Amino acid sequence: MKIMMKSAIFATLFSMSLSAYALKGDTDQPINIDSGSQSLDLENNIVVFSDNVMITQGSIKINAAKVTITRQEGKKETVDASGSPVTFQQTLDNGKPVNGKGNSVHYDLGAEFLTLLGNAELKQQDSFIKAQKITYDVKKQQLKATSGGKTRVKTILIPNQLQDSKKKK
Repeated sequence: MKIMMKSAIFATLFSMSLSAYALKGDTDQPINIDSGSQSLDLENNIVVFSDNVMITQGSIKINAAKVTITRQEGKKETVDASGSPVTFQQTLDNGKPVNGKGNSVHYDLGAEFLTLLGNAELKQQDSFIKAQKITYDVKKQQLKATSGGKTRVKTILIPNQLQDSKKKK
């Protein structure tokens, strides 16, 4: 039971950042976790899924090499996923998918703060943002993309596709 509750947190991690547009009912769907191995440390409140982790919940699909969910006493969970890369997809209410990826993903449920690190990308149809680091403050609905001076942040917006999304709200 404890594992399932912590797993639910990871599955909702990405959908929370897009909750205003996410496919209704995704977070009410069963969470399916498929991994090569799983370990649970009850004393330290840590659950680890590894070896090609695949998580689905409704239209949400997450793939990672390893997912670690930690709960510190008196605090909400943090979720760390790593892979080459970690990928996720979710269908929005308008039927269009949103895709994201990064070499690592960190989500602090207490602060409601998502961080994609290393070759980070968020994409909807042909519009996208690429950077070394993308952060999203769920409460404030603020996104920030930075590249640490090594490269440039690249953004491509397709106006016709963005207008279609606005009309269908």
